[in-house]
Amino acid sequence: MATRSYLQAIGDALREEMERDGSVIVMGEDVGVYGGAFKVTEGLIDRFGPLRVVDTPISEALIAGAAVGAAVAGLRPVVEMQFMDFISCAFDQIVNMAATTRYRHGGQFRVPMVVRGPSGAGIHGGLFHSQNSEAWFARVPGLKVIAPATARDAKGLLKSAIRDDDPVVFFEHKRFYRSIREELPDGDLVIPIGKAQIVRPGRHLTVVTYGGTYYHALEAAETIAREDKAEVEVIDLRTVRPIDHETVFASVRRTGRLLVVHEDRQTLGVGAEVAAQVAEHCFEELDAPVVRLGMAEAHNAYAPPLEAWLLPDVAKVIERARWVLGY
Repeated sequence: MATRSYLQAIGDALREEMERDGSVIVMGEDVGVYGGAFKVTEGLIDRFGPLRVVDTPISEALIAGAAVGAAVAGLRPVVEMQFMDFISCAFDQIVNMAATTRYRHGGQFRVPMVVRGPSGAGIHGGLFHSQNSEAWFARVPGLKVIAPATARDAKGLLKSAIRDDDPVVFFEHKRFYRSIREELPDGDLVIPIGKAQIVRPGRHLTVVTYGGTYYHALEAAETIAREDKAEVEVIDLRTVRPIDHETVFASVRRTGRLLVVHEDRQTLGVGAEVAAQVAEHCFEELDAPVVRLGMAEAHNAYAPPLEAWLLPDVAKVIERARWVLGY
């Protein structure tokens, strides 16, 4: 066992997969000589050389388009968006090219590529360095979308993403890069895509979360257990396409109540799909309305007090959970 940060776990996954499979390459802005904006790829160019760790121009569309071509040609590119906010510049290549290639060619071609990078708020990054853009991609057939919250999941899910034969968009919460550390087992740690995890069992309320609000949900559940004597079950989706609905349904059928929490905006976020699925499939078992908690309907703020007002936090999770429990 070794203690690794969230950032180090991602770097370990990249290095181990490049060692395991010579077709894995890394591409992106400053990923080579500089080692990445957050130093995720530090040391990779020294180990694998500039043909497998490729510094690119500042053009997200070019990076994603080159990755599609490289993947179709037989490589397994892992491309870094310096900030996931700028993935919008590569939207056409990811959504119209990568996601549709297998379908358009009747299964004759595959696109084993990963688009990864830092997302999320809470670091006072303002408009263009704080967005949660996973919902933009979570409705696209042909894509898999992952948002891990722990170092273990970040490593294990990234390794699965690199080995997957379809395009994967991998959101790493930048607030966790150096703040989250945990012991990781030696050996090949691989976690299956599309499987949620019950991280805290409970019998009175189900809280479904992922990414930036994972630790808020856990802390809120501990507070409610201590102060309200109610047991909150916390489920980490980990993958937001495909969503593990069966794990959520089974939990809601036990608890009768659901609160969905995520850092992304509430309107048309991943939580809206979870809520709709539960309303459709678990209506008879519900004892209270399904409730969502997300970011306020505004652009990301730079000023810390405004950013704090916009985002979900532990107190807001507790307030909404108590409302559902008391309904």
